Amino acid sequence: MTTRLAAVAAAALTTFALGACSNGPGNTGPQSGGSDEVQLINAGSLTVCTHLPYAPFEANDDSGQPVGFDIDLMNMVAKKLEVEVAVIDTPFEGIKSGQDMATGKCDIAAAGMTITEEREKAILFSEPYFDATQALLVPSGSDITDLSSMKGKKLGAQSATTGLDYAKEHEDENGYSIVEYQDVASETQALQSGQIDAAVNDLPVWTEVLKQNPGKLEVAAQFDTGEQYGFGMKLGNEALKKVVDETLATAKSDGSYDAAYNKWIGEVPE
Repeated sequence: MTTRLAAVAAAALTTFALGACSNGPGNTGPQSGGSDEVQLINAGSLTVCTHLPYAPFEANDDSGQPVGFDIDLMNMVAKKLEVEVAVIDTPFEGIKSGQDMATGKCDIAAAGMTITEEREKAILFSEPYFDATQALLVPSGSDITDLSSMKGKKLGAQSATTGLDYAKEHEDENGYSIVEYQDVASETQALQSGQIDAAVNDLPVWTEVLKQNPGKLEVAAQFDTGEQYGFGMKLGNEALKKVVDETLATAKSDGSYDAAYNKWIGEVPE
């Protein structure tokens, strides 16, 4: 993230439980069912760090419960472990740095997070589960067609994401200035209010924004950066990684992955 409504205060933390609540903090005993080797920070729960909203991967529904493509996949992992899912909404910086998993805030991060060599130094990633593409969003009717037409203009990007990295990489050659935002909502609002001329983020995220703002915005360009998303765990947590990878493989073979993809993102690529 790549990487989410009003900006989430860095210190704010909201925990949502899907189904039964955990039995209490600090219990790292083995979980029954999925794998006796898996140690979870709260008995009975797979604690998942994410950064909301980042639809269609994770966002709150009308009742305030987190839903989305990532959440569906996490529910599949939890089912294999015979536990529930507890979602913690936390700033993306702590997720992508690996700190949230290393310090025991959560067992796993599901946040539309791109696998990079730098992040792999601090995070144990699952097998890739989604191929991502960056895209340039502009107001409808804009004369901006790509980054080369951004000279002297302002480009919005989400902090701590690969979209921001991509924008910085091409900043000097294209002559635009970058404005950072903490989440998709504030980035989108800035674009709609004319504070910035264009915005970069993952294509599926912009596709969701277009659905919510018909006729107001459009994708001017796509950038195939070869990115892939992965779920992030604490370095050395091979037992949980094994369960996650097995769950993804099963989901792809039994059709449940495709069903979730169709539900939240659209037609599954060939």
